[in-house]
Amino acid sequence: MAAPSTRLRLRVSPRARSNAIVGRHGEGWKVRVTAAPEGGRANEAVLTLLAERLDLPGKSLTLVSGPSSRDKIVELAGIDAAEAERRLAHPR
Repeated sequence: MAAPSTRLRLRVSPRARSNAIVGRHGEGWKVRVTAAPEGGRANEAVLTLLAERLDLPGKSLTLVSGPSSRDKIVELAGIDAAEAERRLAHPR
């Protein structure tokens, strides 16, 4: 049986005061990062923040859409949609 995976829709605000997963944004999640969008730094910060919140290794997260957009899609390997939603909504 294949390992579970899911995709998350994100709305990212770079250059924020702090790194945070703010809450729901339509069908996705609103994420704020302090990093600037230049050179992919904001994308890296988003992936790091998600990996920490979801308790997943960084290599399990892949940016699949929106590298230069505020709207992004990230694929998560090793976690199903229900568990990802639970961990995002209720951090430890």
